Amino acid sequence: MPVSSPPPAPRPTPTDAFPTSTSQTQAETESILLQHIPSNADAKQGLAKQSHMQFLVRSLVQGFPSRYTSQDASQPWLLFWTIQAFSALQVGLDPGNKQRIVDKIMAAQHPDGGFGGGPGQAAHLLPTYASICTLAIVGRPGPGGGWDQINRKKMYDFFMSLKQPDGSFLVAHHAEVDVRGIYCLLVTATLLDLLTPELVSGTASFVASCQTYEGGFSSASQPYYAATPSPSPSPPPSSTSDSTTSAKHARRLLEKPRPPLGEAHGGYTFCALAAWVLLLPFRETEGEQDAQPKIDVGNLLRWLVMMQGTEIELGGFKGRTNKLVDGCYSWWCGGAFALLEALGVGGAGSSAPPAGPSSGEEEEWDDMDGKMVFYRVRFAPDTQAARLIDTLFNRKALQEYILYAGQHPAGGLRDKPPKNADAYHTLYCLSGLSAAQHRISVATSRREQLRKAWVAGASQDTKISESTLPEEVRMKVFQEALAWTEEEGGSLIVGGTENRVSLIMFFAFTRRMQNATHPVFNLTITHSEGLMSYFYGQNLPPRAK
Repeated sequence: MPVSSPPPAPRPTPTDAFPTSTSQTQAETESILLQHIPSNADAKQGLAKQSHMQFLVRSLVQGFPSRYTSQDASQPWLLFWTIQAFSALQVGLDPGNKQRIVDKIMAAQHPDGGFGGGPGQAAHLLPTYASICTLAIVGRPGPGGGWDQINRKKMYDFFMSLKQPDGSFLVAHHAEVDVRGIYCLLVTATLLDLLTPELVSGTASFVASCQTYEGGFSSASQPYYAATPSPSPSPPPSSTSDSTTSAKHARRLLEKPRPPLGEAHGGYTFCALAAWVLLLPFRETEGEQDAQPKIDVGNLLRWLVMMQGTEIELGGFKGRTNKLVDGCYSWWCGGAFALLEALGVGGAGSSAPPAGPSSGEEEEWDDMDGKMVFYRVRFAPDTQAARLIDTLFNRKALQEYILYAGQHPAGGLRDKPPKNADAYHTLYCLSGLSAAQHRISVATSRREQLRKAWVAGASQDTKISESTLPEEVRMKVFQEALAWTEEEGGSLIVGGTENRVSLIMFFAFTRRMQNATHPVFNLTITHSEGLMSYFYGQNLPPRAK
């Protein structure tokens, strides 16, 4: 069989005859990336699972290298990045290592609620998320298992003590507001059955206010208050709030202006969009649709698609406009498209432009066979067109970036060559690879299964707040979080099935285990189901094969 000749070299990014230090760095990056394209067009690039597993094992067993000293306040994150990467590679841990991790995580629980970055450190929303997700993977009910040792009441009080009058949250006491912290709080509260009306009051409006003119989201927005006090402050200050927060609650928050602070960013955008999806069960019960906060979904989609690199960038994602591609955005940007589908953009059954303010550019949308196709899905060969009709980004190109440029020869995954591998990029490259390989969506059939199996009133015994969710909303939170299902026939695996991550497994032909990555939590669906079913007091019905 004749060997295919290499394709012509991709076109470099134009400089408009005005080179800058930024364009020179871009050109250098493109030159390095080109060297990682296989010279033989028929060559298959494998996912070096064994090497990546050994890279992760070295860190877990021998300890992280000295360069991780700066991450002392991120110890739960180091564990989460490592063991969730194991999950993506279908690697299980032995009971001894699981218990070591549980003990390490529980040592970081703060006596006043939440988790810190290590033993004795202040509680913070970000390591709280990492701690709970880690316990979802290695923990269990019962003595020493971690789940029953989580102080949910104090954690809820900690969350409320961070609540701000504009619906946002500080990431820690005496710290800043950051939409990433809101994502971490909402995921934790969803997993542990801690959501209440007072906790999420005003939060959707804050998230919407962080959207920038580009379409992506920034870290926060600037609130403004009326000069005259509000006759009925809402939401009320919590009993643990300080006097400054209480004073702010006495002022009336202005609906406008609420300008976003900073530029659109891939990490902020994923967190804002995931938070928006988690808040949907509350927004659907908040009265008139016209009075609810809105985001410009069409502009958001355009921005996300534009973050995918061109052919010379191997289809990787960048995190901001005019920046370099980076493997971690395979998840922060590439993983966001499934969340858009949860809002009705793209995917099966979508036949109308996305809801939201019109951008005045209707010609950018095309209806093809009942699927929304964005013209900006770029450089896809005609032979791939049929596979890309029902997707919003170039899944094949993203996988090629991770396989060609993201893998370090010594194991682990990285930002881009010639950088070293690290735990952070190893996880988010693998999570992005999973998002590109598998189509995960909220399945109506699974939602109905969960609704029929719901047992009203079942929960953990601890009362966390006087503010409680209506049972219908609580059920909806549960079913929307766990109705995510991998679409049959929706996989696209570059390099052969041996490169597949996050397998679906069958046990004794009776149980179907979903090990695909949950688009909101970045856990496997199976681990998400295990933790939520325990804290909501529900028995999950088996998934249909």
